[in-house]
Amino acid sequence: MKSMQEIREDLKEIRYYYAKQKMFDNAAKIIGHGLLEKVDRYNKAMGNAPAKLIEIYYTLYVLNNTQAAVSYDWDITTEAVKQLNHQLCEYLQGVLD
Repeated sequence: MKSMQEIREDLKEIRYYYAKQKMFDNAAKIIGHGLLEKVDRYNKAMGNAPAKLIEIYYTLYVLNNTQAAVSYDWDITTEAVKQLNHQLCEYLQGVLD
């Protein structure tokens, strides 16, 4: 089972991938990259997640938003966003591996 720290590190990498997706996709054609497999694995894991967790995953990691930006956009506290992110990590920890 992945640790919470490993999940968080993976999510940081996934966020970075989506921030630079075009470059990574072009590079993968030439050199390949295990990051694409990680992104695919996490995206598939999210396929059966509760709607709120899909929303927070997509908003934070695919769209590359900060927790503060999500808090502002959704008109909720940053603590509520942190809690949702923690629930996301717990969900992923339970379904990955």
